[in-house]
Amino acid sequence: MYKRVLLKLSGEALSNGKDNPFYEEHLQNVAIEVKQAVKAGVQVAIVVGGGNLYRGKIGVSLGMDRAIGDYMGMLATVMNALAISNSLTKNDVDNVVMTSIEMKGLAEHFTASSAIKALSEGKVVIFGGGTGHSYFSTDTCSALRALETKCEVILMAKNGVDGVYDSDPRKNKNAVKYDEITYQEVIEKDLQVMDQTATSLCKDNSMPLIVFNMNEKGNIYKACCGQINGTLVK
Repeated sequence: MYKRVLLKLSGEALSNGKDNPFYEEHLQNVAIEVKQAVKAGVQVAIVVGGGNLYRGKIGVSLGMDRAIGDYMGMLATVMNALAISNSLTKNDVDNVVMTSIEMKGLAEHFTASSAIKALSEGKVVIFGGGTGHSYFSTDTCSALRALETKCEVILMAKNGVDGVYDSDPRKNKNAVKYDEITYQEVIEKDLQVMDQTATSLCKDNSMPLIVFNMNEKGNIYKACCGQINGTLVK
């Protein structure tokens, strides 16, 4: 069992995959399984994307400045962080939302020391707002926050994919799954597990990553306890 983990959720994981950016059942499942992990003694930090609400690339396609589009995407991640916080609170899980961009009245401003203190007190810490800088993804935010808060592992929850494959298993029925793979192999094979900035950051700082399928009930809890059948990237 891990002592402290960072759980990376995509924004799409909170939606119904159709026209509703939030799906109560998905939010409830995340809250229940995180609660189980906390009860088992695991300290949980969460980074969530914003793709269910907005992506920076949308703004670029509309002629917006890239930096403006990225900041709009960061605000979407804050909305998702608040939604997760609300579900955790409804399930009696003590939690705090921290953002890289100061938002008084909505969230605490992130510092590594305050996040570590909250985790040590048993609170779930949800990071919103990405890194606070344009041109960086929530993958990079996950790697950065995991290192800053001294997490043991990054748990990357995927929608319907149970690990890292040599090609997209949703398009290629003969795709081969890796049980273990190195960051160097991920880079050389261009496997798109995370963006290259995040991959290099994890590789250079020996931060392990486990990729698993979050759609199977109980998998978030199992991943937090080191019992998941996914892919280990090291």
